[in-house]
Amino acid sequence: MPTIKEIRPATASDAPQMAVILNEIIAIGGTTVFEDPVSADDMIRWYIDAAHCCHVAVDDQDQIAGFQTLERSNNYGPGVGDISSFARQTPVVRGVGTALFAATCNAGRAAGLDEINAKIRADNVPGLAYYSKVGFRDHSVIEGTPLKDGTPVDRIVKRFPLG
Repeated sequence: MPTIKEIRPATASDAPQMAVILNEIIAIGGTTVFEDPVSADDMIRWYIDAAHCCHVAVDDQDQIAGFQTLERSNNYGPGVGDISSFARQTPVVRGVGTALFAATCNAGRAAGLDEINAKIRADNVPGLAYYSKVGFRDHSVIEGTPLKDGTPVDRIVKRFPLG
């Protein structure tokens, strides 16, 4: 089983592998708000260039095992950032999310953020468990956000204090 070799800031050259990871998650279904395939250019535009920080976990085979982003949010106040987390599904690398989260917290503190906000689909059992495991607490529920086909799915909002 592959292991994590390093956590580092994402670069444009990581974007193709990041897109493969996210597209695999989209294809499996049920754990991300994304429903349509994404491109490497999307990864650059949304996460590498626009996010406050975007880190990748690199495995011992020099492949991206996952990535995590943190963006300032205007939706929840000036001291709150929004997190997004994506881990490769095959082959799985244990501990990717936890290792990435340490780097994301450090970046959030350096940016002067007070809290990190996670918005998770209510049917994303692994995502809800991950965010609870690393210390996020339930904050609120956004009820009935429709999927592309119109199916309503609640979003669970969790918060993590950076203090």
